[in-house]
Amino acid sequence: MLSTQLFGENIFVIWDETSLEAAVIDPGMMRNEEYEELEAVIADRQLKVKYVLLTHAHVDHACAARWTAEKFGAAVHGSMLDAMWANAMPQQAEMFHLPIRPQALTIDHALEEGQVLCLGNVEIQVIATPGHTEGGLVFYAPKDGVAFVGDTIFLGSVGRTDLPGGDMRTLVESIRTKVFALPAETVLYPGHGPKTTVAYERENNPYA
Repeated sequence: MLSTQLFGENIFVIWDETSLEAAVIDPGMMRNEEYEELEAVIADRQLKVKYVLLTHAHVDHACAARWTAEKFGAAVHGSMLDAMWANAMPQQAEMFHLPIRPQALTIDHALEEGQVLCLGNVEIQVIATPGHTEGGLVFYAPKDGVAFVGDTIFLGSVGRTDLPGGDMRTLVESIRTKVFALPAETVLYPGHGPKTTVAYERENNPYA
């Protein structure tokens, strides 16, 4: 896991130990040292990046998606319901007064509920969790007992819903019917902050 400095956004690199096929989840790098850190992880482990995966297309999660895809010969995968956010990457950067000038982002391959992606023997299930954005996704690897949940849920909290496309009622429904439906021991890796588990959030999350 890597974390950016400006937003404390978590970037995840997951891979299959045998084939070394890898995915980069939510590349939101904004500073040179963050790009260099990701490059070092890929190079040191000799990984072959197959997918760039977006849990959603807010700027702090997706501003370096095109760079990552082009750098490692992959493609950007995400929900087309977030295409508006992806296309508005420059406007998002301006809205948050960020010291970056990203280009509009095109999602190369649409992901929807029920799709399965494979990294060698690692299976990644795509789960739709709208609420933070209309196209919010969770990437669940059942064999490893982990889920990458973006800004759907955090340790003791949930993602904001005050931006266009956000809706608290929808988000809570996504958490209760999709995230909490995963096995209790599933480790949740959010887009910001530390990891948690389904069991802990079922019992302790005050929002869900």
